[in-house]
Amino acid sequence: MNRLGSDSVKKILLIEDDQTIALGIKTYLEKNGFNLIVQTSLEKAKICLLNEKEIELILLDLNLPDGTGYELCEFVRKREPTPIIFLTVCDEEEQIVKGFDLGADDYITKPFKLSILLSRIQAVLRRTQGIGSRQTKNEKKAKFLYCNNISIDQQKKYVYLNEQRIDLSAGEYRLLHILLTYKNYTLTRQQLLEKLWDENEQFVNDNTLTVTMKRLREKLGHPSFIKTIRGIGYLVEEED
Repeated sequence: MNRLGSDSVKKILLIEDDQTIALGIKTYLEKNGFNLIVQTSLEKAKICLLNEKEIELILLDLNLPDGTGYELCEFVRKREPTPIIFLTVCDEEEQIVKGFDLGADDYITKPFKLSILLSRIQAVLRRTQGIGSRQTKNEKKAKFLYCNNISIDQQKKYVYLNEQRIDLSAGEYRLLHILLTYKNYTLTRQQLLEKLWDENEQFVNDNTLTVTMKRLREKLGHPSFIKTIRGIGYLVEEED
């Protein structure tokens, strides 16, 4: 039974390369109502995060075979607010502070009692989701829009290309935001022009749309997923 009182089993991603530690955590937490996915490297964890859509929390070892947990923490924070707890033998103040500065929700040093780990997980989930929260994945990820290697943080109005923030003009940002909002739907040029009517009620003409689209594509590295539908408009389509 899930002790948080949710109707569904919460899925946790554990990134830990020590098989003995990973097995112990997985066994204990699954007995307490969680579903554990275990990965042993940064690369495998990134692939998992891109494919798994219902991960509620990440348990992250700091020292991994192909890098550090800090790297994965940054990778996650640029995309979504999934809570992160570091599990590590590193107990120096500087490292702990760095973890929190990167967006970690908690930091537990090894060795630790599994009962303490469970308590800290429950505390983080209560703090980030609320007891018995029925928040859906779509609601949690509403802060972000995605397509392939492009993401938009809608609250900060930041745009990322391959995890690196890029600068767009206001018009370019609005155009990209509309395209990603209506991902997998073809938008006519007229529909885009109507949606791009700016906040000062100044009409965006057809030539401005063409120029803005050209500049946006250049800044995004001419992505193939922004498609021109000849004689109609444009389509942003997720690619495999």
